Amino acid sequence: MVKTITYLFSLLCLMALTLLSNNASAQSFNSENKELASFLTRMYNNEPFEGVRVVTDYDNTYLLSVITLDASKYPNQSVLNRVAGVKAMSEASRYFNGSNITSDMIISTTEKSNGENDITIIENIRENSNGYVKQLQQLSNFQDGNGRQVFLYYKKLEIDVSAD
Repeated sequence: MVKTITYLFSLLCLMALTLLSNNASAQSFNSENKELASFLTRMYNNEPFEGVRVVTDYDNTYLLSVITLDASKYPNQSVLNRVAGVKAMSEASRYFNGSNITSDMIISTTEKSNGENDITIIENIRENSNGYVKQLQQLSNFQDGNGRQVFLYYKKLEIDVSAD
């Protein structure tokens, strides 16, 4: 009986210790993300940009994918979030895997009865990219000064920044 009680007490203490350590780790992760989001939001507000950038803080290097969308063009927030996620993945994939760009130009002329020519130029540009970027996460989103929704997606890169 004493062995059973001692075993149960040890098990209970182990579970409590595990829960406390997980909670502390989660709070640290949340705190780091808030600080990173604040830093990147200030960076964007200082000099707005779109696309992919590699950003380094004191200890880590991140791939940052910034997407801006006009929220009024989407029926609801869910669709807006999904479009932003797909565009962010596309930008990051192009950065990591490259892309193939092809273009063609069609020039057509039409002669009118009065001897004048109408010239129409059509240029088609196509871009193809294949790949997948793992672990791209939404860090934050906010409205910029023009009322557009800005989405910040990031991925921590495994680059040693201490050697610099």
